Amino acid sequence: MKILISNDDGIDSAGISALAKELKKIGDVTVIAPRTEQSAVGHAITMKIPLRITEYFKNGDFFGYAIDGTPADCIKIGIRNILKEPPDIVLSGINCGSNTAINIIYSGTVSAAREAAIMDIPSIAVSVTDHNPKHYEYAAKFSARLTQMVVEKKLKTGTLLNVNVPDLPESEIAGVLLTQQGKSKWDDIYEERRDPYGRKYYWLTGNLIQADATLDTDQFAVRQNYVSVTPVHFDLTDYEMFESMKNWHLDKMLKQ
Repeated sequence: MKILISNDDGIDSAGISALAKELKKIGDVTVIAPRTEQSAVGHAITMKIPLRITEYFKNGDFFGYAIDGTPADCIKIGIRNILKEPPDIVLSGINCGSNTAINIIYSGTVSAAREAAIMDIPSIAVSVTDHNPKHYEYAAKFSARLTQMVVEKKLKTGTLLNVNVPDLPESEIAGVLLTQQGKSKWDDIYEERRDPYGRKYYWLTGNLIQADATLDTDQFAVRQNYVSVTPVHFDLTDYEMFESMKNWHLDKMLKQ
C-alpha cells in the first residue's frame, strides 16, 4: 500500500511524525508537507510564486519533502511531480486542534485531503482536539486502522473522511461515531493591540458558538470524548435551494 502524508502544521510537527511512524507499519509512506505552518489557509493554491521542493531530514535521516507552499500545493505537486505513481490513499495530519463544524471550511488539514479527493484519490484528514496535544498515540493508531478499512471498503469518488480524535489516552475514549458536519462556528474578534513603537495592529481571537447538541454531529461528539468520523465531499450545491429556485424562472430574465 502506497501512502502519501501531508498536513498544515508544517513538516516539522510532532503530529505528522507520529502519523508517519504508525503508517509505516502498514505501508510504503511518503511525506510531502509545507515547510512552515499553514493553519487556516483553506484550499489556497500558490500562483505566480515559485514552488521549491527540498528534501527534509530529521535526526540525520530522510523524512520527506518540504514544499514552500500550501497543503493543497503539497498534494498537487507531490502527486504530479514527486511520486512516480499515484498513492493508494492520502492522509493529512495529525493536526493540532479540532477541525469540526464550520472550521472544516478554513482548515488546511482538511483541504489537503480534499485536494486528493478532487484528484480521485481516497483520503482522510485527522485532527486531535487540543492545540497542545499530549496524546498522539491513539489518533495515529486509529488512523492506521481506518486507512486499512478505507482501502478495503473504498470511498465514493470525491469523498474524504474527516476524523477528530479527543486528546485523551485510549482508555478514556468513549467510542467511535459516524457523524455529520456540525453548525458550531466562531464569533471572531479582532483584538486591537500596540507594537513596541505604539502602532496599532490586530490579533484574531474569538469564542466558539456551540450550536450542536446531539451525538450525530462532529463538534458535540468530540466534546463527549468520542472519535468523530465525518464523510465530506466538495460538491457545495444546496440541492434543496436548487429545487426551490426552479420557481424563480431565471431562464425568463433576459426576456423581460
